[in-house]
Amino acid sequence: MHINVEPSDNHAILHLRGEFDTYYCPLLQQEIEAVQTGGVNHIVLNLRLVKFINSTALGSILKASKALKAAGGRLVISRPSTFCRDILGKVGLDRVVPVHDTDEEAVAALSSSAPKTGGGGAGFEEDPSSVLFRPVDMSRVEHFIKKSQAANPVHGHKFGDNWSGVGRMAALTDQGLAFTWNGGGTDLAPFDMGQMLAVGTGMSVKFRMPLLQRGYCEARVEVEMLEERADSVKVGCNFVEIDDATRDAVRQYAKDLTFLKDELRKATDA
Repeated sequence: MHINVEPSDNHAILHLRGEFDTYYCPLLQQEIEAVQTGGVNHIVLNLRLVKFINSTALGSILKASKALKAAGGRLVISRPSTFCRDILGKVGLDRVVPVHDTDEEAVAALSSSAPKTGGGGAGFEEDPSSVLFRPVDMSRVEHFIKKSQAANPVHGHKFGDNWSGVGRMAALTDQGLAFTWNGGGTDLAPFDMGQMLAVGTGMSVKFRMPLLQRGYCEARVEVEMLEERADSVKVGCNFVEIDDATRDAVRQYAKDLTFLKDELRKATDA
């Protein structure tokens, strides 16, 4: 990542370009400290050319915002890329660090007396990413889903040995994950969904971590908890087989999101 500083009398615009990950967090801190050394405590982060940002980088932005506020200044964001805007909204950081569509709006906001935030709580949302799951014993699926009625929710073709369900992530730790499933196009009632994915069921799963620059992660899991809801089920699983690199990535991902959640709560409660 590269940072170009555009100084002014009472503020500075930092133009970031590239991929903003853990490695570049010290660089951002150094540039902000250099600006402060010059007597400027109002900073705009222009994220137009940042195509990727991870959770540690988001944490560094939050830390910078708190440090500038303590020094009597402010930090705002301008022109975030589509990826950055989506992530800022998902984790709720835009409720603490104001986001503006142009540099001009951002600079104008710096001179206002009250920050522009979303208000109302920490704003953190659980990751709604897709979880693809497939029971190891496909006879369980065959028992509950009639081949003539169900289409594969992933590829759209009729039910077959390659059937996979699509759930939504509810929680993720280095020990396992939880997701919700509404049955897709199977027409199953929550009771039948629960029977098909009963406690002890082994499954292959694929899942994403949006703040981690990689595609789907894969693992083998076993269902340890199942909760029936009005129109869906919530499934909790333990990892049975997962490679070390993926487990380390999941551990760091969960740690970073916990930090962000705690810091956002502190910031919005202050």
